[in-house]
Amino acid sequence: MTEDDLELDRLGLHDGVGTLEDGRAWLERLPGLVRDLREEWELRLGRPYVGGHGAWVAPATRVDGSLAVLKIGFPHREARAEADGLRLWDGRGAIRLLRADEERTAYLLELCDPGEKLATAEHIPAEERLLIAADVLRTLWLPADAAAGTRIESVAEQMAWWADTAEGRIAALAPGTDLGLVRTGINLLRSLPADAPRTVLLHGDFNPGNVLSAGRAPWLAIDAKPLTGDPAFDPWPLLEQIDDPFAARVSQPSKVIEARGTLLADALGIDAARIFAWGVAKRVEMAVSAAAEGDYEGCTEVLGQARVLVDLAGI
Repeated sequence: MTEDDLELDRLGLHDGVGTLEDGRAWLERLPGLVRDLREEWELRLGRPYVGGHGAWVAPATRVDGSLAVLKIGFPHREARAEADGLRLWDGRGAIRLLRADEERTAYLLELCDPGEKLATAEHIPAEERLLIAADVLRTLWLPADAAAGTRIESVAEQMAWWADTAEGRIAALAPGTDLGLVRTGINLLRSLPADAPRTVLLHGDFNPGNVLSAGRAPWLAIDAKPLTGDPAFDPWPLLEQIDDPFAARVSQPSKVIEARGTLLADALGIDAARIFAWGVAKRVEMAVSAAAEGDYEGCTEVLGQARVLVDLAGI
């Protein structure tokens, strides 16, 4: 199997992982990893899925004829506990883990069929999709102590890392950037985990592209980056991506966001203000990252979105 067979460019891996020095080294090893795992696990592989940025993923047929998915992830901190989370969920709300080689960040996973993403299920109203996703989240949110003895980090640990990284990038911000807002967001990365009213096992990357229609359950989560901590950490990507509230056609994004945040909060039994506060923190982290990459226009746009959320969060 050649690198062309893996279609790395078409997957977008070069644009994401390939911008990192260790990512480029991993991409060079990837064809060999695919060949080795295909042979060791006796798989017949189909064409890889399009759209991945941190993993090579392809449909697979096992020696007994059953269908599965081979995922080989770029090894990095946020994704290292995926197998631990999948074992704890054991198919409840998430895909099943069939086999794992954690040293190579390789997983054989349950295939979701038909596999439609909640993000693109536009025949279902956005509010109904939010409630569907809330059902999945409630299933995933096991007591935090279930993760004892695993490699799953706490939100506090990971957000301290995010905050330290963001602080190190402040110098990259353009003149005139609202430093008060940036500092507010960074402070939230540290303070929100500390005052969480309860802690649970989190998905960690719960966006509507990571919820797929399936046969044995209506919807299942994929691509988890498990953490333990504040349940209000999970919903923000879902809220903003189910149907972009900041799109040009939306005349009053704050009203849309408030209504959807309230809907999710009621369904999940959490505080809507905490969802919005996590939105501020995550928007600021994204904005600072954009500035560090030289995308000053993107930084300005994302900070503008964070300002909308500040008022909703009561900050």
